Amino acid sequence: MDGLAITLPHIEDSNNTAYFPPTGHFETFQDDAHYEEKVREWGLSTTREVKKEFWYKEKTQQRLVTVKGYQTYGETGEYNTIIIEFQDGNLSCIHPAYLKEMQSPSFGKALAAHFGDISSAPSEKEASKKDSVKTEKITKKSAENNQSDKPAAKKAKNEKQPALELPSEKVHFTAKVKQFALSWNHFNEANDEVIILEDLVIQEDETIEVGLGWCSHSKTLKKFELQPGESLEFDGKIVKKKLPKGKDSDEEFIIEEPVLYKVNNPSKIKKS
Repeated sequence: MDGLAITLPHIEDSNNTAYFPPTGHFETFQDDAHYEEKVREWGLSTTREVKKEFWYKEKTQQRLVTVKGYQTYGETGEYNTIIIEFQDGNLSCIHPAYLKEMQSPSFGKALAAHFGDISSAPSEKEASKKDSVKTEKITKKSAENNQSDKPAAKKAKNEKQPALELPSEKVHFTAKVKQFALSWNHFNEANDEVIILEDLVIQEDETIEVGLGWCSHSKTLKKFELQPGESLEFDGKIVKKKLPKGKDSDEEFIIEEPVLYKVNNPSKIKKS
């Protein structure tokens, strides 16, 4: 996974918006269900119908953007940088927490208070640049975390067995339901329901034994009324993403073992 460079290029247009285009490859959404899962994970939508457009707010203007994809960073890929698209087609990187902050009705007022009243306010271009500096600082922080994690990851690899080589496309799985658990979502600041899978195996030409994995307990999965001990087969995409432990949860919803792999958007589910 290509990370963001420490020095991020930016482009200004007639709107005085500074864009920070993604560098290298970024993940796109497999389908609507995958989009909804990620948007809810970032805390960008809490309503029944998931939003398709979001506000990008600056001192002098507000612009509608859509979420086109994301990049991951961190030793286990647990952190994201969102790729947004403006109505003029420009792409830019932004931290999920900052985009979430922009959706608040009080965000514009906070900017106005920060810059002072109109009589002492900077010019439109200067104000826009100050807004962009904040975005750049947050995005650079994400990039620096990405860079700082790499030496630690290399050291860990020297001490541990080599990581599994995971397929990038959708594959077929078999697994057993180990338990239900709660996982802390730091974007929503709440626990999410998840399913812990054991004996997780990728059933391709050459089988890959993953062991423990996890996935979101989505509305689709809830329809199957799964129970611990049940065997499953399904299609999905697997990524290396460590399960965040739940906070203030009952013991039965906590798993002490590290669960390092997440299955995204399981489909064609069969119980046996």
